Amino acid sequence: MTRASDWVEDAPPARPAATVVVFRRNADGGPPQLLLLERSGAMAFAGGATVFPGGAVDPADRALAKSLPEAAGLDPDDAAARIAAVREALEESGLVVGVKGTVTAPRAIDARRRLLAGETLGAILADEGWAIDFDSLIPFARWWPRHREIRVYDTRFYLADVGTGALDLAADATETQHLFWATAQEALDLADAGRIKVIFPTRRNLERLALWPDFAAVRDHALATPIQTISPWMEERDGVRWLVIPSDAGYPVDGEPLDGAARG
Repeated sequence: MTRASDWVEDAPPARPAATVVVFRRNADGGPPQLLLLERSGAMAFAGGATVFPGGAVDPADRALAKSLPEAAGLDPDDAAARIAAVREALEESGLVVGVKGTVTAPRAIDARRRLLAGETLGAILADEGWAIDFDSLIPFARWWPRHREIRVYDTRFYLADVGTGALDLAADATETQHLFWATAQEALDLADAGRIKVIFPTRRNLERLALWPDFAAVRDHALATPIQTISPWMEERDGVRWLVIPSDAGYPVDGEPLDGAARG
C-alpha cells in the first residue's frame, strides 16, 4: 500500500467554521431525522451540495463568546464555534437551536429576520431573554482538509436535538435553496441514487450517524469518542487512488476511491 499525503505546506490558511447536525424524532418511530440543506449552485464552496447547517465563525461570534460568563470554562475557539453553529442554523433555516429560554414560532421568525438584516446574535439574545445553552451542543467531529484544490475550513461539528421538531422552516433563498428532513440512511440512499450531491466529509459523517438508533445513542458515542482533527490524505489501494481518513476516529468507512469523491 502506497500512501501519498494530501497535506501540503502551502495550503491556504484555514478559516474556522462550525456545523450543527440537528436531530428530530421520527414521527414514524424509525431512526431520527436530520436537517439537511441544499446549497445554492452559485456558491464557491460545495455549490449544489446537500450539507448540514453551518458556516464560518465570525468576529462577532468570538466577541460574544468572550462576553458570556457561561463560556468561561470552554476553549475560546470551541465557544465561538458553538455560537456560530447557533447563528448559522437560525440564518439558514429559521431554526432556533442551542439556546435556553422560551422560543415560539413568531419569535424565531423575528429573530431570523433581524439576523438577516444585520443585527448581531448577541443583541437578539438579550432582547429575547435567551441564552446560549453550550451544553446542548455536543462536540462530534473536527475536519480540517489541508490541500490547495478547494477553500480550506477548519470545521467543528456539533450535535443538537429539537425533540419532536414540529417546526415550519424555510431556506434563506441566498446560500440555501432547499431544506428537508431525512434519516442518515435516507440521505445516503438519495446520494447513491444521484438525487442529491454530498461531499466527502458529509458522506463520512452520514455513515457514522446512520449507525445509531436515536439521539441519545449518538450523543453517548460522541462523548465517548475522542475527537481527532481529520485531515484526509490520498493513498493507493490495489492500484487505485483513494481519499482516506484515520481508521480509529469513530467512522465505519475510512475512505473511497478518489475518482468518485466529491471534495467541494
